[in-house]
Amino acid sequence: QVQLEESGGGLVQAGASLRLSCVASTRTFSDYTMGWFRQAPGEEREFVAAIGRSGYFLIDYTESVKGRFTISRDNVKNTVYLQMNNLKPEDTAVYYCAAGYAVGILVRPNDYLYWGQGTQVTVSS
Repeated sequence: QVQLEESGGGLVQAGASLRLSCVASTRTFSDYTMGWFRQAPGEEREFVAAIGRSGYFLIDYTESVKGRFTISRDNVKNTVYLQMNNLKPEDTAVYYCAAGYAVGILVRPNDYLYWGQGTQVTVSS
């Protein structure tokens, strides 16, 4: 069982930046593909970004965040980050961290095994 804990959300104005962090409680963190998803009220959970397991230099983003968001991981600290720049009101959602066991990038929620509780990001116009 892997526990994931997100932090770094908050209320910001449009154009601001936030960095989300997700710490995983596992000694094999580097073996997991890590992803960020978000869910706005009344909407389905949406893929945001993912980074492959150690040794596989794979990263993917949903189109709407390309050029603004950056996903990274620190396998020593068991942490995955989501740097979010130039935030827009449509980025408002609860952001979830997820861990999946695969070689490649995972973009579907059902492909992930473990989930955090989420952190709220609110962007005002």
